[in-house]
Amino acid sequence: MANSYGTWNSPITGESIASGIRLQDVQWNDAGNTLVWWERRANGGALVAQTGSSAPRDLTDDTLKVSGSVGYGGGGFTVGGGQVYFASKGRLYRQNLVGGTAQPITPKFGAYASPTVSPDGSWVAFVHSYEHVDGISIVDTAGEQFPRKLVYGTDFVMQPTWHPAGTHIAYVAWNHPQMPWNGSELRLIQLATDGSGMPYAEHIVTLEGDPTTAIFQPQFSPDGHYLSYVSDVTGWGQIYVYDLEKQTHIQLTDAEAEHGTPAWIQGMRMYGWAQDSQSIYYLENDRAFFSLMKYDVNTATSEHVSGLEHYTHMEQITVSADGKAVTVIGASSTIPPRVVTLHQDHGEIVHRRSQTENLQEDQLSSAEALVWQGDDGDDAHGLYYAPVMQDEMPDSAPPVLVYIHGGPTSQRTASYYPEVQFFTTRGYAVLQVNHRGSTGYGKAYMDMHNGNWGVYDVTDSVAGVTYLAEKGLADPDKAIIMGGSAGGYTVLQSLIDYQNFYKAGVCSYGVSNQFGLVMDTHKFEERYSEWLLGALPEAAERYRDRSPIFHAEKIIDPMIVFQGTDDPVVPQDQSDSIVASLRRRGIPHEYQLYKGEGHGWRKPETIKDFYDKIERFLLQYVIYA
Repeated sequence: MANSYGTWNSPITGESIASGIRLQDVQWNDAGNTLVWWERRANGGALVAQTGSSAPRDLTDDTLKVSGSVGYGGGGFTVGGGQVYFASKGRLYRQNLVGGTAQPITPKFGAYASPTVSPDGSWVAFVHSYEHVDGISIVDTAGEQFPRKLVYGTDFVMQPTWHPAGTHIAYVAWNHPQMPWNGSELRLIQLATDGSGMPYAEHIVTLEGDPTTAIFQPQFSPDGHYLSYVSDVTGWGQIYVYDLEKQTHIQLTDAEAEHGTPAWIQGMRMYGWAQDSQSIYYLENDRAFFSLMKYDVNTATSEHVSGLEHYTHMEQITVSADGKAVTVIGASSTIPPRVVTLHQDHGEIVHRRSQTENLQEDQLSSAEALVWQGDDGDDAHGLYYAPVMQDEMPDSAPPVLVYIHGGPTSQRTASYYPEVQFFTTRGYAVLQVNHRGSTGYGKAYMDMHNGNWGVYDVTDSVAGVTYLAEKGLADPDKAIIMGGSAGGYTVLQSLIDYQNFYKAGVCSYGVSNQFGLVMDTHKFEERYSEWLLGALPEAAERYRDRSPIFHAEKIIDPMIVFQGTDDPVVPQDQSDSIVASLRRRGIPHEYQLYKGEGHGWRKPETIKDFYDKIERFLLQYVIYA
């Protein structure tokens, strides 16, 4: 006899999820013989190096947490000249790839990210932020001189990169109220040197971009002839090159797919040059499924690169100096992230796995791309995961967990999500909603969020459940909505606008007061709401209408709320106020505060408790209700 949905025994537990590691970046050294990656572990993290086929070795320990600390982070390290340079504890460090002790090369002052080494190994340019002022600074690699300001004057900068001759640095800049995926600029610095030999910015020119065009990942070709970048001026993120001699721009890709990605953090990469400058390896995101591609400069053609097709999500691509190895962090809906290389002579090489892979792929749920119509007839997108691992399936349709991504300018791709497998292996279907306003489906689709936060994310989710119910893929009477941050906001707004539609809500550090968010959040997002909702005070009525705290009395469905006490993005009072309303009115709910946690969970004990509590809550209020 089949067991009820939601009660199946699963090998995936909160404890097993907490025991995995996170792989954030991977880079080849300039000699092409050593791979360096960063991994976050249960109680810390480390930079790891692997030379040839030797065993991986830790370069750092828990005393130095490697992390870019500008905005949401990222861009924690770079490799060059036999050294790795990394950000940690408010300064930059130099570490020999052979081993030894890391040496600081900057004072402890402000926040650092995206270090990049000059071709001659003498200088490191980096993104620096202090007291709400961001810019690019430079320091000698020995750390003997005091850092010098190189470029300031815009609200944000990102992705500095050196010309191979050391004469120029390209970077991305933008100003409030834009976010980097709304409008940014590609800028080029012409360098000169002072009497001490230290570079300074002699001239700066804007090459491309404006307040409505997004620029991503500038990078010079190894021969110095081109400056490549991604622009969405055509409506899709396409790869371009700027011919430095002819001063002309050439579009390389033209598929209706994304070749860039929202720059939520520093140091993100979607393509890389081969050392001979004759080809570019790049990642193509075709509606949430990724492919590895190669552009041939001589023939001006693109082709699919075979060998990594089983990875449907790839990121942080890096190409070895000899051009024989392309490395990515690869995953699929059934393969947890790995550091993996496609080698010209040796095929696929797996360097590191993020989790113990003790399950067969058919024991996990695979992502299926879906398109359905919103309440106004326009298309919405998402990924559906059927329940798995039950010998005898019940006759009825399964309960469905509707998962809303954060951002809200983001996308759920065909990658591995342990939270999805946690639920599907227990007998839930999962729908990851890439509602209108998400990225990955073209600029026009993303721009649907302009002024509409709290509209399409809510209605497209409801329409998704209705679509699944009509197809017999979900039980509409046992629908759950879950999300964190902006996704948590959608949970709250959905329970207000669609009473009794969802059986329960799971909200993690969700935005409940749009006025409070504008006043309390960090610099990176402090004017994001102007695009999402409008400028204050003119849009005050819309802010009030889209603030769940002013309509919390309409929430009548059971909720479980999670919040970190040290969240700098969505402070604790945003959750406190919602829970106070639930408590006052006697609405079934649970509230879990995690001391010392921020915007997302880091501690293994927190992760385990989070999943344990959700499972018990859904059994009580959905499965056995």
